[in-house]
Amino acid sequence: MAIVQVTIVPLGTESTSVGAYVASVVNVLQDAQEDIRYELTPMSTIIEGELDDLLAVIRRMHEVPFENGAMRVSTSITIDDRRDKKGTMEQKMRSVTDKLK
Repeated sequence: MAIVQVTIVPLGTESTSVGAYVASVVNVLQDAQEDIRYELTPMSTIIEGELDDLLAVIRRMHEVPFENGAMRVSTSITIDDRRDKKGTMEQKMRSVTDKLK
């Protein structure tokens, strides 16, 4: 199981606002047939699942700004792919929270 942070930035648009683009990208996540979980944050989206599934979803997400008029898209991806045990978003957060006590 992998956890991926993805940030998709449309460039060459008529406005500095990106909320409509973000909403369209979230639609891809909501409609995904792959077995994924995601969490939207103010600056990026965190997705967990099998790496091949995540990369397929990210590829579709990357296309959304183009489909909505962007002339250029910058997509940044950070992959945490742990193979010694199953890691989840909750497990990672719990690990830090437990250490804060």
